[in-house]
Amino acid sequence: MQDLKPTATSPLEVKQITAPYGSWKSPITTEVVSAASKLLAGTAVDSLGHLICLESRPNESGRMVVVREPERAGEGPVDITPKEYAVRTVAQGSESGGAFRVSADTDTLIFSNYSDQRLYKQPLTSSTIDDSSPTPLTPDYGGPIVSYADGVFDARFNRYITLREDARQSTSDPITTIVAVELDSTDIREPEVLVGGSDFYAFPRLDRKGERLAWIEWSHPNMPWDKAQLLVGYISEIGEVYKRICVAGCDPAIRESPTEPKWSSKGELFFITDRQNGYWNLYKWVESNNEVISVYSWDAEFSRPLWNFGMNSYELIQSHEQNILIACSYRQNGRSYLGILDDVQSSFSVLNIPFTDIDNITLGINCLYVEGASEVHPLSVAKVTLDDHKSIAVAFKIIWSSSPDCLKYKSYFSLPKVIRFPTEVPGQTAFAYFYIPSNPDYQATQEEKPPLLLQAHGGPTFESCGILNLSIQYWTSLGWAFVAVNYGGSSGYGREYRERLLRKWGIVDVNDCCSCARYLVDSGKVDGKRLCITGDSAGGYTTLAALAFRDTFKAGASLYGIADLTMLRAETQKFESHYIDNLVGSEKDYFEKSPINFIDRFCCPIILFQGLEDKSVPPVQARTIYHALKDKGLPVALVEYEGEQHGFRKAENIKFTLEQQMVFFARLVGHFKVADDITPIKIDNFD
Repeated sequence: MQDLKPTATSPLEVKQITAPYGSWKSPITTEVVSAASKLLAGTAVDSLGHLICLESRPNESGRMVVVREPERAGEGPVDITPKEYAVRTVAQGSESGGAFRVSADTDTLIFSNYSDQRLYKQPLTSSTIDDSSPTPLTPDYGGPIVSYADGVFDARFNRYITLREDARQSTSDPITTIVAVELDSTDIREPEVLVGGSDFYAFPRLDRKGERLAWIEWSHPNMPWDKAQLLVGYISEIGEVYKRICVAGCDPAIRESPTEPKWSSKGELFFITDRQNGYWNLYKWVESNNEVISVYSWDAEFSRPLWNFGMNSYELIQSHEQNILIACSYRQNGRSYLGILDDVQSSFSVLNIPFTDIDNITLGINCLYVEGASEVHPLSVAKVTLDDHKSIAVAFKIIWSSSPDCLKYKSYFSLPKVIRFPTEVPGQTAFAYFYIPSNPDYQATQEEKPPLLLQAHGGPTFESCGILNLSIQYWTSLGWAFVAVNYGGSSGYGREYRERLLRKWGIVDVNDCCSCARYLVDSGKVDGKRLCITGDSAGGYTTLAALAFRDTFKAGASLYGIADLTMLRAETQKFESHYIDNLVGSEKDYFEKSPINFIDRFCCPIILFQGLEDKSVPPVQARTIYHALKDKGLPVALVEYEGEQHGFRKAENIKFTLEQQMVFFARLVGHFKVADDITPIKIDNFD
């Protein structure tokens, strides 16, 4: 087990104030956190190599805006999206991934507009937004009932090939296809269906000549990370897909999940799959004999679960020798690495950059744009300049940041420690990131141990990462210990680890969270009488299940969490409608794993937060658990937000949620007075 002792720090210049954990005052306020809650939903480059980003605006109710990096130092990013538009797709419940595409050849932007879900075309060559008004490309159906995502330009036929989710016949079971949208038609026409028949599609990708189209498809009851297929379709002289070849996922004896197909300049098809060792590694298709060969095999993840469209974990670089170099990231033991893979030599060179967590990579002009973060860098995009041999990073510069001013709080940061703790299964371990309380202005008495807030991530096929998150730093700078658990079922550790949760959701995740908390208590790091748990979505379910079926935690906060699995299965969107079957099990399991059916077992305070437009976890879930706990006589509070969906995007709601969680825990478990002047909401059966 890893030593959890904090590293030594430099002598303090001022004398610290002795005060109870949790009562400390910090400059990392909820205003600072909410202002730094920008999200990133994709990057691209224009013809001049300028970075294009899609960012959220919490201070504009979460509106998504395409921005371009400034041309001169000292200037701010340039907004591309006019104020009356917002760039976001709702296809497949996406969190905006795949909502736009840039053609560097024509400097054209295609984007999905949030309010009507139509596709629009916008030139990038104009100097002002007013000169580049978007033009609609798809029909107006009277509302956002048809949505598009994850497209690619087809220069051969002057069209845009993209995924379409069509709910005109059924809102609960929309039809997903790959369609072609004309780019220069004087009349807006119905898109032409190129590929259909499966429940879901992703990554339509054309070769350079526009003669072959690759894509990923899968059908119920599988999720794309369970079992999927990679196909290649040949395009006729009139633009139709007339022949198909299954490249990967065709053999019923091999359970694999191919993802991220990409054509090289030489017409080779690269992709990522987990067929060999249970980890997502790089492969290449040899068309002449329909053979798949390994490019590089390693017990590391070169991709991640396909929750959102538009992932880009690697880029193909053509070297001077005409061989293909692959800029890619991989994840191993809780850390990401960026490197260059030589396809011919099958060698890998790690690039030395500060990021320890990497998501997407975009190829620029003699550089890479890397989306990532680290313990001291918030979510950012960095320009990584390579040497002539493409083997060394000679420059690293942050171009876009979710929180450009956060480094002024660096002395308050708590750096995460990777811990590996024993689970309830003998000989088995799980992982977490542990943060100690950190504030240079305060100290607690030697006798006191800090309260702990444990976070169960959503998904549940997601992953907690040890990166700078000001929301976590808010807690630790106030004097809380914090731990983010990667329970069994999390991504980032291979298929075997990910499948620990199959038919055991509500058991493995709950057990691992409880085991982690007990491990920290037994290690003497936290106060066993002040253990709290929080989580959003699937993490909210883990929170409620832990409070109903275990007695480890003393209070909890559920953010749009699941209380009734049967109700969730009946009402959730198509993408996840069979996902729960694989996670839960039998009909009996649906009942026995639903916290709402065991109100008598709850025995501690709970606060619930819910968006009223949430279609993934409908508001009735939170209301049902709230009324049941209120009737039982437990301290409980419910906060509902108008205009919020699955995840809170508005700055004022992000701020309020954080404040009310903290005050709720402080009043009912912490037994200390918070330093900030915050008016708590009414708590039923307490106030």
